[in-house]
Amino acid sequence: MSDHLGGALDDLERPLGRREFLRLVAATGVALPLVLRLRGLREASAAAAPRKHIADVLRFSTRPQGWKGRFGFVTFRLHPVLFNGRRAYHIRTDASEAAFARRVGLVHVPKLSAALKAGLTAEYFVFTGGAAAGQLPVVSTVPGQADYTPAFAISRVTFTRTPRLLLSAEAVRDAASSGRVRIESTGVVVNYPFVKWPQGELPRDTKREAYLGEGQLLGRPDLERRQVTFKLHQCFPGEWYIVTDTSAAPMAPMMRIAAAPRTQGLTAARATAKILVFGNGIKGPGPMGFQPSVVDSMPGNPVWSPFWDHFTFTWVEGRTPQVVRNQSDLQDLEAVGALKRWPGTPETNGQLFVVNCPVPVTAPMTWAP
Repeated sequence: MSDHLGGALDDLERPLGRREFLRLVAATGVALPLVLRLRGLREASAAAAPRKHIADVLRFSTRPQGWKGRFGFVTFRLHPVLFNGRRAYHIRTDASEAAFARRVGLVHVPKLSAALKAGLTAEYFVFTGGAAAGQLPVVSTVPGQADYTPAFAISRVTFTRTPRLLLSAEAVRDAASSGRVRIESTGVVVNYPFVKWPQGELPRDTKREAYLGEGQLLGRPDLERRQVTFKLHQCFPGEWYIVTDTSAAPMAPMMRIAAAPRTQGLTAARATAKILVFGNGIKGPGPMGFQPSVVDSMPGNPVWSPFWDHFTFTWVEGRTPQVVRNQSDLQDLEAVGALKRWPGTPETNGQLFVVNCPVPVTAPMTWAP
């Protein structure tokens, strides 16, 4: 091994800035694909043994269970709530406050606090003390409503008089106005995506062949057992995620997920992370049928969020596609003109959108080109 290449390997032990990276390639004469491959080997241990991050995950696998699609599965516990007097069901994934996240068993996402400050949350009322028999939490919105968002601000409701059932957010607010209850904001923002609501539910995929396919559920929500099973998708550097809703309401039916228009504002509120999707190149299990996507951070990192700004990258004509395993390598390839960035997708004309992709599991990648 030449001294130059040995030095290159030493440099790969530490993060390189874009200019440093380009100088390294020029000085050593090492082919760009080889440098990226060597760096990828250094980072292969980023996701070690499979780890469950959410207490409500009942079981999961990162391997297909007899179906053609290159995705695993994850089964969540379902939670019932009331919306305008009728039941709806959601899962629990993330919370803005550390103590709450530990107590409930959720991913701690400090960035979610920005949603509350920006006025981008819905209302989630929980009842403390002596509530009426059969009282469930009450929410102010569900999918199908123009103001739907899965980012809920949790408030405690305490009766000051004889408890009675409250079936809607309006009823809770009216009770507070008349002094029958006291509402206390907790300051906690949660990500509680809905899977079933009075007018519908997330579609299920009976064929189980493709990333989008007929839907993101692998079976209808089991209300008796209070369980629901999602497709579990992989992305570099070892996140396994589900897809529940998007701010791009016109695209939601095609994506077979819920429309959550208010999450669009989370980008400006700095409450999002990034997913970097490939629109051409090496075939694989990614959202567009190519290699798995790359994310900019991992759960547990303060900059991480389940709400992802969606960027598409395409290989420039004349460039040889290769596997890209991390954001740094992707940016380096963009800098040398090998990849082109599209906010959203090439079809959205520069319009960025947000997808809600909770990460219940981190584990080694199973895909290989």
